[in-house]
Amino acid sequence: MQGAGYFNAETGGIDELVALTGRVLDPALLTYADSVERNVPIYDIPALDAVLGDVRQRRALMAEWAGILRTGSGALLLKSAVSDLSVIDRVTQVFERIIASERGEKGGGDDHFAAAGANDRIWNAAQKLCLADPQAFALYHASPGLDAVCEAWLGPFYQMTAQVNLVRPGGAAQTVHRDYHLGFQGADIAARFPAHVHELSAALTLQGAIAHCDMPVDSGTTRLLPFSQLFAPGYLAYRRPEAARLFEAHAVQLPLYKGDALFFNPALFHGAGENRTPDTHRLANLLQVSSAFGRAMESLDRTAMCKALYPALMALKARGRLTEAGLAAAVAAAAEGYSFPTNLDTDPPSGGLAPQTQAALLFRALKDGLTPELFARQLDALARRRAP
Repeated sequence: MQGAGYFNAETGGIDELVALTGRVLDPALLTYADSVERNVPIYDIPALDAVLGDVRQRRALMAEWAGILRTGSGALLLKSAVSDLSVIDRVTQVFERIIASERGEKGGGDDHFAAAGANDRIWNAAQKLCLADPQAFALYHASPGLDAVCEAWLGPFYQMTAQVNLVRPGGAAQTVHRDYHLGFQGADIAARFPAHVHELSAALTLQGAIAHCDMPVDSGTTRLLPFSQLFAPGYLAYRRPEAARLFEAHAVQLPLYKGDALFFNPALFHGAGENRTPDTHRLANLLQVSSAFGRAMESLDRTAMCKALYPALMALKARGRLTEAGLAAAVAAAAEGYSFPTNLDTDPPSGGLAPQTQAALLFRALKDGLTPELFARQLDALARRRAP
């Protein structure tokens, strides 16, 4: 794949993916792992307490974790990452109250990879937990193991977000996918990003899940295709039928126990399994942790900029002073062209993987000939939906 400036839907042969995912992780290369099951290293976090408390050893452990996530199998399991199960139970009770309240208010929310209402989902669970029970939030996140794995992949100053997912018996499996950032874009959008950005996307986010109950494999624990994060065009290729067949044939699952945390590279081919149990309500807190570097240097009021720019764009376009390419460039310099971060409670990804952007609204307004006043009202409404 060297030298490929851009990927398309057909880039990369399935034989390459087969070869990559046929690798076996050598336990001898791991210093701190308790065991390796199905190519996933398992770490006993309480047993690593002294290691995590020593600066030199902690850094060595983080280097091992980063190597697994980047060039190893792409996933690791932290046993008893939250070791005080009474804290897990306390947080679960908060989540259950939030689920009941939100289901009563709006009947269930939209999801990225499942039909609306199929699961119970809490968007922005981190903020909601913190505001509902600050002590529980502190005790829950006061885990040196959780902190270390986030820093291992993202470095310091990372940003924690979380979404809770409750899947009942009979809940369907997810289709194979990659995750945020490029995994949340359609194939046409993903193909517009240069090849090196496909590689960098995975370094900006860490995916994790904390188990809030014992989860046998039959309850639908996350299916993983080890080493698949190494397939460079995978953000496009995971949609191909032959890739989906490979995933279905070779994906692995591990049981999780209350307090365990599974972390994986967001470029790993994965998807939640079907809940085939009669009585396990699979409740997981899905951590999506972001690099501090995913932010611009300055804070701009892009809503005000769009309001000021819109009449000027109308006038310039009417006088033939802007080509379509020039118009797109001017909009890109002012409007927010990305859907995230947003408030997924009020700005859900209806009709796709990501909500509408400022830029998309501006283009649509120009196409429909909206007055500046009507555009400004729609822009304000969008800003309110995106606000925390």
